[in-house]
Amino acid sequence: MTNSIYVIGHKNPDTDSICSAIGYAAYLNQPDPGRYIPARCGEIGAETAYVLSHFGVDAPALVESVEPTVADIPFTYTHRAQMDLPTIDVVDMMEEQDVRNIPITDTEGKFVGLVSEHGLARAYVRRTRIEPLSVLPIKVETLARILEAEVVVRNRDLLEGNVYISIDALHVTLSRLTKDDIAIVGDNEPSQLALIQAGIALLIIADGAPVGDRAINAAKSQGVSVFSTKLDAFGVAKMINLSLPASEVMATDVPIIHMDDGLDYVKQLVTNSRYRTACIIDEEGKLLGMISRNTFVYDIQKSVILVDHNEYSQAVDGIENAEILEIIDHHRLGAMTTLKPIRFIMEPVGSTSTIVASIYQESGRTLPDTIAGLLLAGILSDTLGLKMSTTTKKDEEMVAWLAERTGIDPVEFGISLFREGMELSSFSIEELVKKDLKRYSLYSMDVAISQVMAPSSEFARQHEEEIRSTIENLRKLMEVDIFVVLLTSVFENGSDLYAAADDHTLQRLDYLNQPVRLTGVMSRKKDFLPQFGQLIRGL
Repeated sequence: MTNSIYVIGHKNPDTDSICSAIGYAAYLNQPDPGRYIPARCGEIGAETAYVLSHFGVDAPALVESVEPTVADIPFTYTHRAQMDLPTIDVVDMMEEQDVRNIPITDTEGKFVGLVSEHGLARAYVRRTRIEPLSVLPIKVETLARILEAEVVVRNRDLLEGNVYISIDALHVTLSRLTKDDIAIVGDNEPSQLALIQAGIALLIIADGAPVGDRAINAAKSQGVSVFSTKLDAFGVAKMINLSLPASEVMATDVPIIHMDDGLDYVKQLVTNSRYRTACIIDEEGKLLGMISRNTFVYDIQKSVILVDHNEYSQAVDGIENAEILEIIDHHRLGAMTTLKPIRFIMEPVGSTSTIVASIYQESGRTLPDTIAGLLLAGILSDTLGLKMSTTTKKDEEMVAWLAERTGIDPVEFGISLFREGMELSSFSIEELVKKDLKRYSLYSMDVAISQVMAPSSEFARQHEEEIRSTIENLRKLMEVDIFVVLLTSVFENGSDLYAAADDHTLQRLDYLNQPVRLTGVMSRKKDFLPQFGQLIRGL
């Protein structure tokens, strides 16, 4: 994921934001296929859905936050051991890999625990104090390997039972033994023979002591397996302890994380863990990897290219922690800062799609008809069919160029866009107000400005009380000083303004009597925001 770069527009995306993101990602992917991912940080509106459906294009990926997540970590530890693996083999793995922890899985790859240096110390201190020495089901050849022993006599395939070192009086040891148990003895043939006669499962002859023919024949007769090892008796006991399966010594109080968990949360989890690690699992509980404190030595960031905005308040959540590579916009200059120089294209045109279309034109790169159609839709939408005051000669030139390439009549296509975009009856007033909502910081005041396109001013009059109550509620919810909604009629060449603020502010702005009719105000960016900013400045 860290090699992927999101091309993403602003919150509450409009058609220009979506189309310019798709168009610019397609442009960048021509020399580097698949690396640039068109994205959005909000639901698309009816007009945009119509455009995407018209050209048969899927909606960009929904990215609610660009906070770095576990998926962005470039390296994770992938070694693991199955729960039935002897502990000594897990310890060997830890030494080979130079790690302090090894995740343990079941036969299906699901995470079940962790063997750690810390846990091993605790497990064996506890075991030697309170638990008898024993082996759980283990193959004869596996135990022989662990003890570096020669199998002198083999009469069983699997061993399970208690283990006794013959250091007490022989009759005491014999009184404890059962047919499943294991005895450890040294160079003492009478003891060897007595233990074999007891019919135990395995006799381990330590210290490299010789195994005589009498002992071998007796073992074969009694069905007792015999090992010979150079380890002393207590070395054998130590290694038998380490022959236990990993499931017996693993810890289960290990932090579990998922690929979509944020790194701030994960860092805290790892730091607070006694193992200084966390294990990554998928939805089925299968182990994907492990991370440790060393994972966070270097900064981990998502990489993004912003289109159609350049203000933190309008950007996808987590933008402060992302690496911004480029910005392409046609709005006012915001307050974003970056640690490195970036490519910043800002032009006073009617839409970001205009800028992206001109980049195609100037570069000479292939412009697929589908992308050309999307960019045409983006321009027509943001300029209201080239009628808004923000429309420039460059917008008109790009519309003509794109229309010629696609064979689309821009006038008819523009009318169909507005018809789809003005379908208001299926939305609540709150949904309409929040669809195209932008937040600004103007002269130390927090301001939210929404714009709703309506067929005529009649819509505002019919819903006046609901509009007033909705924007007052949203003002409190968003904790802004002023909340403004512009209900703009394309065909009446003007907007009705409703505002929510304290009475003193409304009086100073001359907004006490609402709606305020703003003739000729079609563009929030060019027609309304500059004059409104001056009013705020004078408060």
